[in-house]
Amino acid sequence: MKTNKKTILILISLMPIFLLSNCVSVQELPKVAARSDPAEIQQSASVAKRFQESASQIQNPTVIESAMELSKKHVILSEEVAVLRQENKELIVQKQQLKDQVVALEAQLQQTQKELTEANDVLITMRIELNNWKVDILGFRDEIRNAETAQLEALLKILKVLGGEVRTKSAKGEDTSSTAVASLGKTDQSEN
Repeated sequence: MKTNKKTILILISLMPIFLLSNCVSVQELPKVAARSDPAEIQQSASVAKRFQESASQIQNPTVIESAMELSKKHVILSEEVAVLRQENKELIVQKQQLKDQVVALEAQLQQTQKELTEANDVLITMRIELNNWKVDILGFRDEIRNAETAQLEALLKILKVLGGEVRTKSAKGEDTSSTAVASLGKTDQSEN
C-alpha cells in the first residue's frame, strides 16, 4: 500500500513536467539570404533529425509509463548507491587495517635496523679483537722461536761440558758443528 502511494505521488509530481515538455512549440528559423555549403545543410539536417527523433520518442510513451520507467531507474540506482556505500565502508575499514599494519611494520623495521646496527658494531669489535689476537700470536711465535733456540744452545753447551761429541743436521741436511746451530738461531731472528 505504501509503495502504491509513493508511486502515485511520484507520478503526480512528474506529470506537470511531462505536460510542459509536450507543450513546447517549435519556432521557425529565419531564412538566410546567403547560400550555405551543402555540407553545412546536410549536417544541420542530421542534427535536426536527432532532436526530432528524441522528441518523438519522449512523446510516444504515456506519462504513467514514463513515471514507471523513472521509478524503476530510481530503484536500480538506489540499490547501486547502497552497494557502493557498503563497498566504501569496507574500503575504509580495509584502509584502516592497512594503516595499522604499516605502523606495526614500521616499528618492526626500526627494531630490526637497530638490531642490525648493534650486530654490525659487535662484528666490527670482534674483527678488531681477532686482528689483535693474530698480531699477538705472531709476536709470541717469534719469542717462542728465540726461547727454543736459546734452549738448544744451552743443551749443546751442557753436552760439550760433559764431554760429548755434538753433531747436528742443518735444514739443508749437512753435518755441522754446534756453532752452526747457534748461527742458525741468529739467522732465524734476523729474518723475522
